[in-house]
Amino acid sequence: MKPGCGMHNRILTLAIFVSLIVFTFSGTSFAGGLFGPPQPLSREEGGLNTAIGYAYHEDKFENDGEYIIRQNQITSQVAWGARNLWEIYGRIGIADLEIDDAFRPVSGSTTASRNDFEDYEKFFGTLGAKVFYPFRETFGIGLFIQGSYFFSDFTDKVSGISNGGPYTTELEVKHFWDIQSGIGLQATILRGVRLYAGPYVYYSEAKVSPSLSVAGLQLAAGESTLKNKTEAGGFAGILVPLGRGFHLNVEARQSERFSAGIAVTYTYQNRRP
Repeated sequence: MKPGCGMHNRILTLAIFVSLIVFTFSGTSFAGGLFGPPQPLSREEGGLNTAIGYAYHEDKFENDGEYIIRQNQITSQVAWGARNLWEIYGRIGIADLEIDDAFRPVSGSTTASRNDFEDYEKFFGTLGAKVFYPFRETFGIGLFIQGSYFFSDFTDKVSGISNGGPYTTELEVKHFWDIQSGIGLQATILRGVRLYAGPYVYYSEAKVSPSLSVAGLQLAAGESTLKNKTEAGGFAGILVPLGRGFHLNVEARQSERFSAGIAVTYTYQNRRP
């Protein structure tokens, strides 16, 4: 065994342990994927890196009322950068959507067959960019911006009785998008492990439209717009080199609610002549 291998294994074990805690905290259900470390992962002379990841997103949205939304997202990313100072990236992914109490009646004359909105496997895309400025060899600060858009609409049906008559309506959540920007401080510790944290701001909205308006169902009473309640939060993460160009990234965010994600990245190396 090579010297220092035991330390590397302990760091990797710690990262995996942290990720398990994150997902235990967050439950069994992030928009656009991870922010990632402020410093890009592309080669110094310029090059490509790719990633696959899973993210859990939970937030509170509002119009006339407040609703907790949850999402599971699976993403695939391709990025290009250079000099460890800048990077642009794109992601494609699939996600589900759950809105708590979307169909909960607000009138005694209305009943509903279900309370929560649920739909699955909708495609979305994300575009982003980041820049990094090193203070010294082990510290630096970075800025990022990214935006996401869902190409498909989320839909779910509910039925019941309203004012003595039966009804069935389909609720459509469409034009769902977000934009996020933040600043991250990064410290590189033992064996290239990076720790990072910082604040971010974001805005997200979606249009909500029922096929049949039902006055006793607040979210399905007519067309409306859902927007995130809080527009700022904080994030923190760890990046652990796995060797041969691979890295493990674990990240958590806190705004109105808690979100978390995990990804494995690969940096393509120069081909030897």
